[in-house]
Amino acid sequence: MSRRAGGTAARVLVISGSVGAGHDGAADELISRLAKLDVATDRRDYLDALPRIARYVLRDGYRLSVGYAPAFFDWMFAHLEHAGWVQRVALGLCRMAQRHVLHWVGDHDVVVSTYMLASQTLGQLKEAGMVDATLVTFLTDPAVHRLWVHPAVDHHLTVTEATARMGHLVYRTPMRAVGGLVSARFAHQPGSAHRHRLRAELGLSPDGLVVLLAAGSLGMGDVPHVVRTLSSSGVAEVVVLCGRNNRLRKQLSTQPGVVALGWREDVPELMAAADVLVHNAGGLSLTEALTVGLPAVTYRPIPGHGIANSEVLAEAGLAPWPQNEAELIAVIRQQALRRGDPSHVVRTPDTASVVLALLAQRAQHAVPGQDSRPA
Repeated sequence: MSRRAGGTAARVLVISGSVGAGHDGAADELISRLAKLDVATDRRDYLDALPRIARYVLRDGYRLSVGYAPAFFDWMFAHLEHAGWVQRVALGLCRMAQRHVLHWVGDHDVVVSTYMLASQTLGQLKEAGMVDATLVTFLTDPAVHRLWVHPAVDHHLTVTEATARMGHLVYRTPMRAVGGLVSARFAHQPGSAHRHRLRAELGLSPDGLVVLLAAGSLGMGDVPHVVRTLSSSGVAEVVVLCGRNNRLRKQLSTQPGVVALGWREDVPELMAAADVLVHNAGGLSLTEALTVGLPAVTYRPIPGHGIANSEVLAEAGLAPWPQNEAELIAVIRQQALRRGDPSHVVRTPDTASVVLALLAQRAQHAVPGQDSRPA
């Protein structure tokens, strides 16, 4: 267990899920922000609470089904939303994780989940009276799914006001928009000199329109098709974030006018060098773009949560969703005019400050002279 400078045990537990990079990225940033507030935090990967075969299904099955059986993934996503055998299997899996998660929770005051199945297990435990900690779910998706919501979880935090409205209207669950858990580097953009220098390093023109194409940490979706569309149209130079998909990076590197990059740590700088983000999932890259003020466009989203996220973003006016190649080119030109316009940047309270307030509330309600944590 982590300990603070004074020797007291960590009071906050963050549970993520190593499926893609979005859940872990949000957890890492929250822990970093809490550390700056002198709040020690423990961290767990929800998949470690599951049997090995379940870990494989969740981690590798996600990548394989989206890449090779998108119709199946879409079907499963839809059926997880409603009562039935698919949802029962998922919730049964969450019950299998209870023993480990209960041990992790221990005497932590606040537990934050950035992964939907972890939220379900925590909710099950609190509903059964087995934990007393204040439970918080941080939704990493713009669209609310049934598995993100549990009535026994005390607080549901979201990235945008549109997500919060969806939670209230569709799921009758109060939600609060607190902004994205992304690095502070995205809030402080480098100047034009840095933008031109990075463009030169990448072999891009100094003043031409540049599209940054993001396909998540796994490089999923019909990325080659989108790249061909953008390249053949001549609307912009294209920089592709292929994540950890080396096969995709090598495939795209042979195409003229395309800069294909692997996993990068300088995404804030890359976004500063671009004019428009094109994404297909609505995950971490989209949240980063909303923070930095980079106009975004959704195109050919991946099935399941990608499509659901696209609908919410389009309705909220945060990222248009063109339906064909001609619309894509037109929308990119329109969005490029918004570059640097702060009016569409999402600015909401800091998540770490919310957690700090919850810790203070528990301390206030503690019996005088006694530890505020449950025995």
